[in-house]
Amino acid sequence: MGDMGELTELATGLRFPEGPIWMPDGSVLLVEIERGTLSRVVDGTVEVVADCGGGPNGAAIGPDGAVWICNNGGFEWHRYGDYLVPGHQPADYAGGSIQRVDLDTGEVETVYAEVDGNGLRGPNDIVFDGHGGFWFTDHGKTRPRDRDRGGLYYALADGSEVREVAHPMDAPNGVGLSPDGDRVYVAETHHGRMLAFDLDGPGRLAGDPDPDRAAPTCLATLPDMQLLDSLAVDAEGNVCVATIRNGGITIIPPEGESAGIDHVPTGDPLTTNICFGGDDLRTGFITLSGTGRLVSTPWSTAGLPLAH
Repeated sequence: MGDMGELTELATGLRFPEGPIWMPDGSVLLVEIERGTLSRVVDGTVEVVADCGGGPNGAAIGPDGAVWICNNGGFEWHRYGDYLVPGHQPADYAGGSIQRVDLDTGEVETVYAEVDGNGLRGPNDIVFDGHGGFWFTDHGKTRPRDRDRGGLYYALADGSEVREVAHPMDAPNGVGLSPDGDRVYVAETHHGRMLAFDLDGPGRLAGDPDPDRAAPTCLATLPDMQLLDSLAVDAEGNVCVATIRNGGITIIPPEGESAGIDHVPTGDPLTTNICFGGDDLRTGFITLSGTGRLVSTPWSTAGLPLAH
């Protein structure tokens, strides 16, 4: 599985791209975190769809056809040679939020900014289920001497409810659902851990419902200080997670690391996300954020069709 073929460059000059969404017309929507925009890549050109402000991060199409965005509130930014790198919480940070973008008008609406009176800090990644709701992670923000404790959340797409489901977590990042929807996967960045929570219904963890005692299964822990970013699940249930430092996509089977882990290198140590598209969902679209590129590559398994 590790040899996927050549990478095809679809766009360059992007300002820390993330959250790719393949569209049926062949275009790819993505966020540019440093630029603060939701953008569209069409035939190698980049068009701004909406100015989200802050730091738009994960993105997904909702049941209403709009793009829902995890806005992390922004970063300080640093340039190291060829690489653009996010840093600490910025001086103009005003909090994190979940935003809704109307693709026809570009209008940006803030739907959620707090949970139970606690402000969202750095919402990161998002996945919709087929029941009118979505899961998202809050990665938190870092400062020179401390960082926030993150969590896993579930919200309804009509704006009526958002709940803290698992807290605290250590820098939760990528989130995805298993093919039959009975598991939610969460990548913890700094520990390099892929976690799996069993579900017994929309937004409900199986077992202990107390968010402070949720006990996930650890599918894998990557060695050598590899960091995990966002993810997508394929039709066979493999978790395909973007991996930082050892830049590429790590493929973790649903049985866990004992069943064997594969890795697809990309050449950018700040590889941050993958989505599937194209004929039969057999093309991977990957954001190479450090070098500001969107690439595609043939994938040996089909992607899991998303809820919307």
